[in-house]
Amino acid sequence: MNQWKNGKWIDAFKNSINGFKNVLRNERNIKIEFVFAIIAIIVGFLLKISQIEFAIIIIVIFIVFIAEFLNTAVENTVDMMSMEYNEKAKNAKDIASAAVSISAVLSIIIGVIIFLPKLIHLIK
Repeated sequence: MNQWKNGKWIDAFKNSINGFKNVLRNERNIKIEFVFAIIAIIVGFLLKISQIEFAIIIIVIFIVFIAEFLNTAVENTVDMMSMEYNEKAKNAKDIASAAVSISAVLSIIIGVIIFLPKLIHLIK
């Protein structure tokens, strides 16, 4: 059997947990995104957003996390494969980073759509 293939689902799960811990331990941006996610969830409870709005917030949070994890995987792979400067390697890293930025902008837009009307109503 290929040494990189998982023999059992539990091994695959352990590898996933290791990847999760690695990102949390080594990536500054995921920590910042995690703080914003917690803030969004707390604000959602405080503003009593609907279940559908909560589902949308949770989906957007996961989209940002997924983009960040994939960006980290691309960066690590490119760094492993290319020790010297390479324009294609730079492009791959920039594109992966752009995916994170796009997901972050999406989360801001969704946050404004869901939270702003409720905050305006609260202020009035």
